[in-house]
Amino acid sequence: MPRRFLRLLARPHIAGLAGWSVVSRLPVYLMSLAMVLVVREQGGGYPQAGLVSALYTVGMALGSPLVARRVDRVGRRTVLLATGLTFPAALILLVWATGPADPAQLVLAVLAGAALPPANACMRGLWARLPLAEDERATAYLWEALLTELLVIGTPVMLAALMATGSAASALTAVAVLGGIGAVGLALTPLPPEVTEKDRATAAKDRAAAGQAGSPGGLLGPLHHRGLLALLAVMAASAVPIGLMTLAIPAFVDAHGTAGRTGFVYACWGIGSAVGALWLGDTQTERPVHRRFPWLVLAFAAGTAVPLLATSEITLGVALAVGGAPIALVSAAEMTLVGSLADERLLTEAFTWASLATVLGEAIGQQTGGLLAGPLGPHGVFAVAVGAALLAAVGAFAGRGLFARTTAVPATAGAAGTG
Repeated sequence: MPRRFLRLLARPHIAGLAGWSVVSRLPVYLMSLAMVLVVREQGGGYPQAGLVSALYTVGMALGSPLVARRVDRVGRRTVLLATGLTFPAALILLVWATGPADPAQLVLAVLAGAALPPANACMRGLWARLPLAEDERATAYLWEALLTELLVIGTPVMLAALMATGSAASALTAVAVLGGIGAVGLALTPLPPEVTEKDRATAAKDRAAAGQAGSPGGLLGPLHHRGLLALLAVMAASAVPIGLMTLAIPAFVDAHGTAGRTGFVYACWGIGSAVGALWLGDTQTERPVHRRFPWLVLAFAAGTAVPLLATSEITLGVALAVGGAPIALVSAAEMTLVGSLADERLLTEAFTWASLATVLGEAIGQQTGGLLAGPLGPHGVFAVAVGAALLAAVGAFAGRGLFARTTAVPATAGAAGTG
């Protein structure tokens, strides 16, 4: 798999796009935590810190579909440049010009969330539009899933390193500026010639056919496709166990070890997923993805049961590493299905809805886990996570027929990614 990743990333123009996309995604997986730390550093309490972080998430949930739809209609360059400048500016003002009692801080938190550069969706949409063989596209989505795990593990470490040499405010500022620079770099990096030529030709054809009126898919955009809606439901359901376990893991470590080691135990989960992607990734193109996906979700459900055997923080770390092996493979299959089900003119928005489905599922799981951790204990929450994962697997098997129905629209990209 490492050689396959290198061959893919070494394609002309891809290395620059992939590199800038990594830089632009650095804030994605740690900004909520960084905001909590900044508000606490400013003297605010946990309720205020939680409110600021929650409003950032609300802004992201409300704004990202609109931003993504704009990418699909006018092209990535304009939107990435605008968000690449607005996002760090809003966070710099939040950190250095407001305080915990300032209403402007709440407004800026919403604005920053809404202006988060859509690097994830842009890059995943590009993988869907490149003329790749099936195994190459599977490798591309596996790379995206692996990258997510690496960022989840690595960016909190980066934040801790920045805070060790400065304050939480300076660390958040540095990460926000890096993210903005990455978005600008991604905007200015040229697309592969074959994608650019196809975009221009099909955009002209679409404008001529539609009279430049409206957006394909109407008001619902990609959500008019029943197969994609079913997939989003399964993705949200599959994320609920992740949220439940996110609460159960620190509760378990508190009860069986030292709270300060929670981060190390939690990292074992991501490491297991990354190793699973590298070890098992070569086996993921032997069957059609709509047939493979339900079995992967079932394997994920089986993996969530392994922590039930844990009796100490060490055995929990091992259990998470073993049980987490299918996670990146499930994520890669989900991205493959999104790319095949969505109209290619709406890919950026489709991938954005996919990300939001996962965020929603995790949020439900976290809230539920917080309510159940006391009365049921960590093992009880682990058991609930197993049940939720099995329900997600049932949904995946039930939706196999819908997942096989790819969009009837020909392979066109409209204006997506142009500019």
